[in-house]
Amino acid sequence: MSNRTARWKEMIGKALHAVEVVTFDYPYISGGKRRAPPKAEKLVDYHCDIVKTAVDKHPGHPLVLVGKSMGSRVSCMVAGKDEINVSAIICLGYPLKGMNGTIRDEILLQVTVPIMFVQGSKDNLCPLDKLAAVCKKMSSINELHVVDGGDHSFKIAKKHLVVNGSTQEEAEDQVVKAIAGFLTKIVGS
Repeated sequence: MSNRTARWKEMIGKALHAVEVVTFDYPYISGGKRRAPPKAEKLVDYHCDIVKTAVDKHPGHPLVLVGKSMGSRVSCMVAGKDEINVSAIICLGYPLKGMNGTIRDEILLQVTVPIMFVQGSKDNLCPLDKLAAVCKKMSSINELHVVDGGDHSFKIAKKHLVVNGSTQEEAEDQVVKAIAGFLTKIVGS
């Protein structure tokens, strides 16, 4: 687990008073040798197995799926499985735009649980105007938190931070507060 992942795990766990925050890498990433990702559909079973293990460990607790990029797409697919009772989904850097430029909204239009998107305003994989149009078509409760100046990983250019008199840490703290606020509305405290 990278230092950045560990930081997000700690921040989210603390803000949500989570019983447990489970992080994992997909097989194509783990082992230090990153390969090209497979189609998201091929990762659903792997993701489901991890989710089921966590749910078995903590029965009766709300299940919130938080995914980054491909993990957010797969989380939306997992939430559609009948055998998994998901309370909410948090999509960090949802990759709405495919490699060929097509808008990948079919999964989002099928989601029935509340969903929150956290997107950088400079994320080329998810143009905010396209996401707004998709959100209007979605039947599930949805919310968007924009990281001003953030890229796909929410990294903000130093110049942007200086001009706005802020820091990367402040932007990340705002993300965590937005997630906590959303989940408090959806699943309670």
